[in-house]
Amino acid sequence: MLNIVFLTNSWLTSFNQPGLCITVAMLLHYFLLAAFTWMCLESVHFYLALVKVFNVYVPKYILKCCIAGWGIPAIVITLVLIVNKDFYGNGSLSKSHPYSNFCWIQDNTVFYISVVAYFFLIFLMNTAMFITVLLQIHSVKTRTQKTSRFWKQ
Repeated sequence: MLNIVFLTNSWLTSFNQPGLCITVAMLLHYFLLAAFTWMCLESVHFYLALVKVFNVYVPKYILKCCIAGWGIPAIVITLVLIVNKDFYGNGSLSKSHPYSNFCWIQDNTVFYISVVAYFFLIFLMNTAMFITVLLQIHSVKTRTQKTSRFWKQ
């Protein structure tokens, strides 16, 4: 959906409908955040599968993942819309982007908080999960090598 909204954004902007532009910008923002959130959930799943291998039963795991994957971005978008729906719009209407024909977030502060900071937090989480998984794999390898040396002796 992110790709479809991104690719049709310029075409939909050409209709010069402010409501349509706000909707397209909001959908683009939502699906971008949803992609980031699902990437984070993938790293959590990776952690559960490779580090917490045993006794990891989570009741209604898929439902919880879906609520987080689709709900967290919806909360962010709702907050942006509650604060000011005009944060979304067509860049060509502003003096700072006179030749832009793309519906997106118009306020730099909102962009940095709701996209860049969001991505940075997910990147940190993914990096922490990745390092934890690598350390776990390394410790298993070390234990296996020690056991094999013991049996050889």
